[in-house]
Amino acid sequence: MRTVLQRVKSASVTVDGQLISSIGRGLLVLAAVSKDDTEKDVEAMAGKILKAKLWDDDSKDPPGRFTLLASMEKGSKPSFHKSASGDQARTLYETFYKKVGNLYDSDKVKDGVFAAMMDVALVNDGPIAPMA
Repeated sequence: MRTVLQRVKSASVTVDGQLISSIGRGLLVLAAVSKDDTEKDVEAMAGKILKAKLWDDDSKDPPGRFTLLASMEKGSKPSFHKSASGDQARTLYETFYKKVGNLYDSDKVKDGVFAAMMDVALVNDGPIAPMA
């Protein structure tokens, strides 16, 4: 079983124009079940998600590392040991951003603010969320 956890201020699911469900602040979970998963895997994943420490007790501090590299393989607190240092990450991110703009269309490639706490709003078309 694989899940993608997204901490949200709000989220909703609409199917054929009909609101199915919505939440305020919480956790949006995209879940995929593999052919080898069992009820034991489901129970383990549910426990891991419910124990996840994704809030800093109402702290407004931004995360120390971008969370796509956070791992919760061992325990319930995200580990960032695979993340690059801030300076290295900024340099490589800026290189990546420019490269994508050069290869595609720089007017269509947009950016956020590196290392800032951002409100990112999106409407998924799917769910389709492959990790490249």
